[in-house]
Amino acid sequence: MTQYIIRRLLQMIPITLGILTLIFSLIHLIPGDPAVQIAGEGARPQDVQQIRKALGLDEPLWKQYVTYLNKIAHGDLGRSFRTNESVAKEIAARYPATIQLAFGAMFVALLVAFPLGIVSAIYRNSWIDNVARFFALIGVSMPSFWFGPLLIIAFAINHPWFPVSGREEGFKSIVLPSLTMGLALAAILTRMIRVSLAEELNQLYVTTAIAKGVARSKAIFRHALKNALIPVITILALQFGSLLTGAIITEQIFSWPGLGRLLIQSITTRDYPQVQASILVIALTYILVNFASDLLYGVVDPRIKLE
Repeated sequence: MTQYIIRRLLQMIPITLGILTLIFSLIHLIPGDPAVQIAGEGARPQDVQQIRKALGLDEPLWKQYVTYLNKIAHGDLGRSFRTNESVAKEIAARYPATIQLAFGAMFVALLVAFPLGIVSAIYRNSWIDNVARFFALIGVSMPSFWFGPLLIIAFAINHPWFPVSGREEGFKSIVLPSLTMGLALAAILTRMIRVSLAEELNQLYVTTAIAKGVARSKAIFRHALKNALIPVITILALQFGSLLTGAIITEQIFSWPGLGRLLIQSITTRDYPQVQASILVIALTYILVNFASDLLYGVVDPRIKLE
């Protein structure tokens, strides 16, 4: 187990280096000049050049890249072109809001998907199974940029039960954004749980256990469901990354003060250090969540050895 953890952590080094290289390359392909953005459209060429020199943008790309890697290696994410504040400080202020939103959406998804998927698998081809499959079809077909405004119209304007935007009202503020992201994920998980559990219920060990007198509910929830969770954990880990990227749109819709909204603002203003750091944090979070999901396999099913 310890060797597996060490090996996986070492594997993260080249992955992280690849992410850093990709981020740096893509950010410099964005049209426009940050120096012009800072100086203003009517600025004199010499003023723009002076700003470029101050920001280090007049140096060759390879030299900028080496400087960038050196700063990252020393834990320095740089300073924002837009605000001149520490990038790490700005991310630290926004990151908790994005994680809160992601976990809120995950909670909604699990709350809906587990009972619906389990009942659908147990009572296959029944009316409730048809309802579950219809919900799953509708859920995966609704984009957040359409569903979010629909929730705002229904539950913040026509019936002002929840705030339209912001994070100031605590629990009430997170309900609509969590529903926007969580119901789409619930649809995916419902289908996955249904398929996985239905497959386990057809296995011989379940039939044998029931034939030997084990209560059907015990055979389902103690044995079949436990084995069915392995692919579900994989999907959860993969979808958590989708929640982080999907939060970019949802945060814009609900003016949620998270990392996604900061990323959009930074791209608009060509704030290279902020964009690079924000994407890096999102990517590292995704990597760590997938690493944690691998460790969970051994907890859910001790027969699985991490090698």
